[in-house]
Amino acid sequence: MHDKISAEEQVLIDKFLADNKLFLGPDPEIMRNHSIQPRSSVEDEILKKGLDTHQVHHVRGLINAALSEAFSMVNQMGAAPGAKWGDLVTGIYTAQGDLAMIAPHGIIAFAACCFYPIRFIIKNWITDPTVGVKDGDGFIHNDARYGGVHNTDQSMMMPLFYKGELVCWLSSTIHEGENGACEPGGMPAAAESKYDEGIKMSPFKVVENFRLKRDLVTFLQNSVRDPKLQLEDMKVKLHAVMRLRERIIAILDQFGRDALMGTLRLHLEDTETEMRRRIREMPDGTTRVLQFMDSSLRENCLQKLSLAITVKGERLIMDFRGSAPQFMNRAVNTNIASFKAALCTGLLQNIWPDLPHTMAVLSPIEIISDRNSIIDAEGEMPQAMSLMPMFKACVAWTIPMNKLNYSVPTRYSAIIASQYDQAATFIYGGLTQHGDVTGNFCSDINGNGQGARSHADGEHSVSPVFGFMCDSGEQEINEEDTPIIRLGAQRLAKDRIGWGKYRGGMGYEQIATARGSGMWGFMTGCEGSKFPSAQGLFGGYSCPSYQLLKIKGINIFEELRKDPKVVEVFDIVELMNKQPIKGGQYSSNDMGMTFELCNEGEIYMICQGSGGGYGDVLERDPKLVMKDLAEDLMSHENARDIYKVVYDEKTLIVDEQATAELRAQTRLARIQRGKPFEQFCIEWVKPEPPTNVPYFGSWNDNSVIWTVNPAIGLRSNMPASAMSGVFMPNPKDLQILQLQAQNEALKAKLAACESKA
Repeated sequence: MHDKISAEEQVLIDKFLADNKLFLGPDPEIMRNHSIQPRSSVEDEILKKGLDTHQVHHVRGLINAALSEAFSMVNQMGAAPGAKWGDLVTGIYTAQGDLAMIAPHGIIAFAACCFYPIRFIIKNWITDPTVGVKDGDGFIHNDARYGGVHNTDQSMMMPLFYKGELVCWLSSTIHEGENGACEPGGMPAAAESKYDEGIKMSPFKVVENFRLKRDLVTFLQNSVRDPKLQLEDMKVKLHAVMRLRERIIAILDQFGRDALMGTLRLHLEDTETEMRRRIREMPDGTTRVLQFMDSSLRENCLQKLSLAITVKGERLIMDFRGSAPQFMNRAVNTNIASFKAALCTGLLQNIWPDLPHTMAVLSPIEIISDRNSIIDAEGEMPQAMSLMPMFKACVAWTIPMNKLNYSVPTRYSAIIASQYDQAATFIYGGLTQHGDVTGNFCSDINGNGQGARSHADGEHSVSPVFGFMCDSGEQEINEEDTPIIRLGAQRLAKDRIGWGKYRGGMGYEQIATARGSGMWGFMTGCEGSKFPSAQGLFGGYSCPSYQLLKIKGINIFEELRKDPKVVEVFDIVELMNKQPIKGGQYSSNDMGMTFELCNEGEIYMICQGSGGGYGDVLERDPKLVMKDLAEDLMSHENARDIYKVVYDEKTLIVDEQATAELRAQTRLARIQRGKPFEQFCIEWVKPEPPTNVPYFGSWNDNSVIWTVNPAIGLRSNMPASAMSGVFMPNPKDLQILQLQAQNEALKAKLAACESKA
């Protein structure tokens, strides 16, 4: 039996273990904690002395203006398409790394992730003699496993020292796009491991004495397809943060260190206090919603996202247990920290947009998940298309929270149905007409249809689901830089609507081709072709499902040269139904597409989707129906069949009495079709998932997770507490096996014919 080790020996052992860590991977203590830190001793001393509330308001306004200026610098000077269109943010954090404020525009989730790598730097690099943190240092980061949305986003983080004391942190983040992944553009749907995702920057020092370290810049440039983009935007982010630093130092010089640090801390605490007050206003109880992703971007499969929101006093609990298991070789997983950042975005975008944009809004909320699920994937799982479950997080609030908010004394925003939640845009890559290699994405990602509101229709193509302060960019700029030609863009997708008493805002069509490059291609990174992505609210319809359409084997420029009127209008429905271009290979595909080469003049077509509808379609004012017809947003067929309006098609004059009678008949027919709930459940509810549907997630018990994949004969279940990953076969391998089987069958048939002969 060994003697107990002494305190001195324990110190030596602890130092040895600290000095000889094999790998400083993502720290679970950091990555699983989304709450603001307790006050530091300095903050506690400042706040106990008291602050002048008028001065706090003044300082907060100056910080806001400084963040806005830094944002504008990046927006105007950034090279990445995302910088030009507002897919960026600037932020300020406490000395402990808590996100206090972001610019009054930009992407909330980017900053709501950045506090994780800052906390990592504080924990690991400040005391490390080989790294250290001092004035003039800057750290870069993009690996979402250390905190972030996905690996296309790169952050520059800088400590601010004032009179030798670390008083806050500053950051700038841009969706850069290209990052050297196995597919161009930074979001590889084909990634089968994290090693296919391109550069994975844990937080490391890339700036000393306010200057970029050229050796590290060269390394990063050498790791991506677009080295000019990498260099330029590293400079842009650095100088924006330096300008922000100048403005904050001016505030410190004028008002002092206590005023700045106290304002940042008070801003966080006041926000958390207000969150708890609003939670207390809601009735106690539980509301639920189920969401489904219908694609892994490689194959069709239903992946369940289960959510129950429970309110108990000032506690709000979000329970995601029962969601689909992680995929071992598909890119649609996300880690729980990234998922929480999307939840933060959804809360501030759809439920309480008047609250300050800070991480403190999530601080009092309890979030429960199954480890190794698709929303809480472990580090080795590919996460390049983590946006798929994260987009669901952005709208997860809208159904359950609006039910709870309906009875609160004060409404802080309109009751709203789900926004369309997919990144319906073209990701591209290859050789430009200028001879440059590049890869990125188009700004059409920023035009999702808004959900219908309780008092009005949703706005058309209003914003991306992940950030309501973005622009959709100028297509002319993209055409100057890349071979992409828009044959049709921003044309509202007629009839593809979330119907209701108030309809969802509509999305727009995107019809693209390439010209001037012999090596160019497209991919898409969205789902929703089988299962609607935006849910309706209180009787409103969900949005339709949407397809990717192609016309291959033609060159539209040659066709137009031969006959300028071969296509009268570039409209998806017209092109696919009439098929005016002879010899074209017309096809309808799921919206998820891995990278595919596009010959010059071949046509690719997708559209943004509609938000969900609100309320019963039979309650829609016939005048609004006529207005939609007059604006050519829908067809007469749908006005009659869905809204049950009787009118003259030429004059659009409504027969009010006939409409009232038709709607009354329709309501009676509904009653006649109706069944008691118990009878409906007996006929509809099954004890297990169907055998012919690829299904992943819980069924009738959140503690049991099902994995059903008919393509390989997989059908099993496992305890949620011991969830393991699912391995998916390569679709090409399955196709080869199918073709081989067909070939063998044909050989056997031929042999039988020969034997008879």
